[in-house]
Amino acid sequence: MVSVLFTSAVVTAHTSIMTDSVLSKAATMEIPINSNGDTRMAEDDSLEQIGGSLDEVVGKLPVAMDLQQVMVSGPNLNETSIVSGGYGGAAEGIIPTSSIKALSMHHSSSNPSMMSEEATRGVAVEKFDSVKKWSINTYKCTKQMFSERFGRGTKTMDLELEAQIDVLRETKLKYERILRLAQELTNHFYNMVQTQQALGDTFADLSQKSPELQDEFGYNAETQRLLCKNGETLLGAINFFVSSINTLVNKTMEDTLMTIKTYENARLEYDAYRTDLEELSVGPRDAAAMMRIEMAQQQYQIHREKYERLRSDVTIKLKFLEENKVKVMHKQLLLFHNAISAYFAGNQQQLEQTLRQFSVKLKPPGSDKPSWLEEQ
Repeated sequence: MVSVLFTSAVVTAHTSIMTDSVLSKAATMEIPINSNGDTRMAEDDSLEQIGGSLDEVVGKLPVAMDLQQVMVSGPNLNETSIVSGGYGGAAEGIIPTSSIKALSMHHSSSNPSMMSEEATRGVAVEKFDSVKKWSINTYKCTKQMFSERFGRGTKTMDLELEAQIDVLRETKLKYERILRLAQELTNHFYNMVQTQQALGDTFADLSQKSPELQDEFGYNAETQRLLCKNGETLLGAINFFVSSINTLVNKTMEDTLMTIKTYENARLEYDAYRTDLEELSVGPRDAAAMMRIEMAQQQYQIHREKYERLRSDVTIKLKFLEENKVKVMHKQLLLFHNAISAYFAGNQQQLEQTLRQFSVKLKPPGSDKPSWLEEQ
């Protein structure tokens, strides 16, 4: 009897605790909104649970007690917190929102500097690798160059191509001399034309002021003016000749020589890495040596392909340069000859016809822009 009374008291106490916890839960719950927008009180489920059997209530007592502990020992609802370690955990498991914000602000402020440091470090590493490769390449090429100079190293040579390159360099020197002499002729002849013009103006002035010699001064003034006009026409032809030769020498030939210089550097690099591979091939054959030989083989193949490609480019450019040189010089030499012959023969009509034949345009008289004569 005493046992039954004790059990009834325990069940009654547990039921009271359950009721209080459910009511406190209902008091703090929010009104949920379903997908249709209807609302209902959350305590309906709790009331249905209270109406269950005694065994169900007793089975749910630990859950109710845990909920009560959450309501009592939980964090302040006015402050959002992150709880680690489950409900009702220790205080050190709670991280205040202010701490999270401060931490995120710290990371966001430090990220740009970290990214900048990483970018700077990447650029520095890239530059270091570039300098390292350049130093190794320079060392190998310098060693190969001295070996060739002192007769200890072998040199890859294309005898036919080397002969064509030598001819081009000699031709360029001769054409530079033609260009220099033609420019001197232009300057001297320009000064002569200016002198003839001044002399003709003086004769014309004296013919008006000297009645007794008016005819004589007039004839000479007219002759000097005609010579000055023909001289300007001849200067137009010579200037066109000089401009064409200058383009051929300082642009077309120079461009081909720049390609040849690149080809010669590639040839030196190719021989340097070829020699390096040959020296490694006659050495020991352990694992480290085999790795070095493999890397040397790769570099040798890269520079061999570069050398062969540039050699082909030089061959093509030399061919086109020769064709262009013949075409240009044929036209310019014919122009120069016909213009000079017509001028000194006094054939003004043939001189003008020569300029029209080669499409040489002179500045029209009375133009405000400075002529090519004034630009000399």
